[in-house]
Amino acid sequence: MIHGFLNRAAHALEHHPKQVTALLAAVMLGGGGGAYAVAELGPDASALPVQQLVEEVEPLPLQQQSDALGVHSFNLFTTDQVRGSDTVESLLARLQINDPAAAAWLRRDTAARTYLLSVAGRTIHAEADDDRNLVRLSLRWSGDDTAQFKRLVVERSASGGFASRVEVVPYTTSVRVGTGVLRSSLFAAVDDAGIPDAVATQLVDIFGGDIDFHRGLQRGDRFHVVYEMLEADGEPLRAGRVLTAEFTTRKRTHQALWFQPPGKPAGGYFDFDGKSLETAFLASPMEVSRVTSGFKMRFHPIRHAWTQHRGVDYGSPVGTPVRSVGEGKVQFAGWMGGYGNVVQVDHGRGDSTLYAHLSRIDVRPGAAVARGQRLGAVGQTGWATGPHLHFEFRENGVHVDPLEVARRQPPTELAADARPDFNRLAGFMRHQLVAAASLSGRSSAFGE
Repeated sequence: MIHGFLNRAAHALEHHPKQVTALLAAVMLGGGGGAYAVAELGPDASALPVQQLVEEVEPLPLQQQSDALGVHSFNLFTTDQVRGSDTVESLLARLQINDPAAAAWLRRDTAARTYLLSVAGRTIHAEADDDRNLVRLSLRWSGDDTAQFKRLVVERSASGGFASRVEVVPYTTSVRVGTGVLRSSLFAAVDDAGIPDAVATQLVDIFGGDIDFHRGLQRGDRFHVVYEMLEADGEPLRAGRVLTAEFTTRKRTHQALWFQPPGKPAGGYFDFDGKSLETAFLASPMEVSRVTSGFKMRFHPIRHAWTQHRGVDYGSPVGTPVRSVGEGKVQFAGWMGGYGNVVQVDHGRGDSTLYAHLSRIDVRPGAAVARGQRLGAVGQTGWATGPHLHFEFRENGVHVDPLEVARRQPPTELAADARPDFNRLAGFMRHQLVAAASLSGRSSAFGE
């Protein structure tokens, strides 16, 4: 019998070593525990006094909480962007709103019909109840006033009806810094750096008197910029003014600083030595363009002969805005033979400009125009082989190179009484340009 038991034990140990080891450990521990119990000299547990305690326990108010949650309304907040193909129904569906009454009202309301689907890309915010009925809808956009934005608000009243209103609200302003390196174009560089295109347009206007942005830029040119960002309800909506900038091209560095002397109604751009960068004429009649033919001899594409090109041609798509390079009065606006649709501006002192091949004209003869004001749009009217703007500058009736006019204007010095304020601002802004340069191609909110 003992032999058979040993055989079975050996078999179990061979095939189930972990289980056998655990069993032996338990037996040994049990035995040890028993030995400890025998050796324990404490009082007998059965002799200890026993006392029964009874305490009332207040139940948690779970039922009340459940009832409160049952009647509570959970509203849904969603955000989307208006698409060019949107209808009221498709827009509400993306906002997860299923409210036929709201859709019908939005189609009838004048303000909603005017602003809701008018421009693709605008951000729309909506609030719906737990039955997916519209509670509130809002849409923001930039107005004509650079200090304020507009907001369409649609709300459901307690009676279930709807009302709309258009609000005019001041922007809040934050300051941002950015830096970029040119690899193909200025606008590609600002896109890579996350900087708005409007900032690039301002850089062209600020430095246009010193830098040829159409022919003079090179791969590797670099810029740093500090600029305002205008925000609506905490959301960046548009770029504001460039506060300071530095542009390095062809190993030459140009700097600019916005400064408004105390007590003066307007400010302007100066270099860090206090010389004004403001010129009577912009360097280009277009914000975004490329020079396709300069002020030089060229082979005329229609006459098939070498002639003196008495202006500058800017290639750009039809509809691109064309602006006056300087302050003046519209001398002519209409059709002019091979020039097609033309606007001529008299700037006084014998200076005049001509803008030809326009697809549309936005001014009338005799109207006063400001520097940078829109005159019309690029087209292909008259003798034009493709969409472009032909631009001429004349001094006392003689054609001159428009790209050289702005560079010939002497800078004006800063007034002596404004110098202390200017020097303080310049010192602060130098540090911000250093911060911008440290970003290495990123744009950031100021102070981050």
